[in-house]
Amino acid sequence: MTGVRAIECGSAISDQLDGLRATAAGWAAAPSARLVELVSAARSTTAAVAREWTEAAAKAKGITLGTPPVSEEWQSGPWALLHYLRTIEASLRDLARGDKPRIPGAVRRGPSGRVIVPTYPFDTWDRLLFPGVTAETWMQPGLGVADVRVRQAAAHDPERPPPPRAVLVLGAGNITSIAPMDALYKLLVERTVVMLKISPVVGYMSDVLGHALRPFIEAGALAIVEGGADLGRALVHDDRIDAVHITGSEETYRHIVFGTDQDGRPRKAGDGAVLAKPVTAELGNVTPAILVPGPWSDRDLSYQAENVAATVMHNAGFNCITSRLLIQESSWELRDALMQQIEAAMRATPVREPYYPGAQARHARFVTAHPDAQLIGASTGVPWTIIRDLDPEQSDEICFREEAFVALTGELAIPASDPVSFLDEAVRFCNERVLGTLGISIFIHPATMSHPDVAAGLERAIADLRYGTVAINAWSGFGYAMATTPWGAYPGHTPEDIQSGVGVVHNSLMLDGVEKTIVRSPWRTFPKPTWFPSHRSADDVLEATTFFEANPNPLAFARVLSRALRN
Repeated sequence: MTGVRAIECGSAISDQLDGLRATAAGWAAAPSARLVELVSAARSTTAAVAREWTEAAAKAKGITLGTPPVSEEWQSGPWALLHYLRTIEASLRDLARGDKPRIPGAVRRGPSGRVIVPTYPFDTWDRLLFPGVTAETWMQPGLGVADVRVRQAAAHDPERPPPPRAVLVLGAGNITSIAPMDALYKLLVERTVVMLKISPVVGYMSDVLGHALRPFIEAGALAIVEGGADLGRALVHDDRIDAVHITGSEETYRHIVFGTDQDGRPRKAGDGAVLAKPVTAELGNVTPAILVPGPWSDRDLSYQAENVAATVMHNAGFNCITSRLLIQESSWELRDALMQQIEAAMRATPVREPYYPGAQARHARFVTAHPDAQLIGASTGVPWTIIRDLDPEQSDEICFREEAFVALTGELAIPASDPVSFLDEAVRFCNERVLGTLGISIFIHPATMSHPDVAAGLERAIADLRYGTVAINAWSGFGYAMATTPWGAYPGHTPEDIQSGVGVVHNSLMLDGVEKTIVRSPWRTFPKPTWFPSHRSADDVLEATTFFEANPNPLAFARVLSRALRN
């Protein structure tokens, strides 16, 4: 179907496509000052619907309004979008002055030979909101320090504007900020016009996003439509669309790129692509958490158990970076104690509504394969689930090769003589045996890290891991929320072996040629993190934080801090 108009002429969507094509050349050459105006306006329009957005998402996901879990919808919805708009507006202002986007620190070459770009904290407000949390982005081998600035914001070179293009963004159905942030990356970093198709799972977001992103719609650079697979298929093959971006599953990617057989199943990669257009994608991941043995106190066990449990239960497990594998050292004396604490944190947290389609069937596949799975907190629906003692040598283990996409995690142990050899073996296991390359976490005690051999082993692990985001003592989801950091799979995948996808989004510093981002967090933080299920005022804190992002100022920050200290 490539090369045809698959959307009926005269229809509303066809008219929108024609409008985008008419705007594409002007958008590619639009002055940065004009983009600043639109982003600034979008910060206001997004703030105006932030409460409506959050409440609509909470209701759709079965979350009772006024309870702490609503915080998830504040943070992964309007807060994430407003934070992205704030940071990319700063980059666009730099461009409007004739500069490149400001990098918050010195670019340097690291011990591994890669060039390292500091990307977080972006400013003082970031330091205040997440004290001690940092991120750096490693560039791909072969790039030098000078290449970073030369290649940065390439689509904004006024002497060489990009060719006019229209991109179809197929929005995700789980986290409500994904679709608008993907669209904004294409609009503002790559300088393409965008047709954004909302997933039917979050169809309730169409009007909200239409209001939030109204400045770009009125500028003729963005159109938002809602529909199912048939509409998506027609848009993909319409000749007015030049490229496609998808956040979803490998199966959906195969449907798009390779088509389907006579029974409607996605064809195998070897059957040959049916779509010649460029496709970028952020797909699934069996996300590991490597738990390095060390002198964890009772307080450490309690804190990190809730930290890890939160990464499993967040958004009812419907995240591509839910911690799906907990990797421990087999002889660590605290291995069972940590798992007991994780289970206790889950038991203390009410089970959530399985709002995402197919949840029960996916969960049943894993429980059928592992009838000894621990089912926690519900006799119906989809309970929190832990599968213990997986065999790392089992080549066809479902927990290694398939993303459950429910709040389910597997645990396995790797024998090792010391933390350094454990890290080496865990890295090898994750790189070679586990599906996906999107994100991974390593939890390691400061006392363990203080040993020079372990410190060197940790840095070697970071360099060797083939993941787009590597988080130390933090959830890799931080990389999604930071905005300044590129978000996507480790580079190098092909359509035949797509894994977690190809390309990046977010990236408000507009870096080009990235390999991975390294997030580092303190071992424990105060006040209690808002993503902890036991945080009693998390919804109030995230509400204040969302409106702070819309207009950062000392009074707004004081409001955030006072609510955070109530817990």
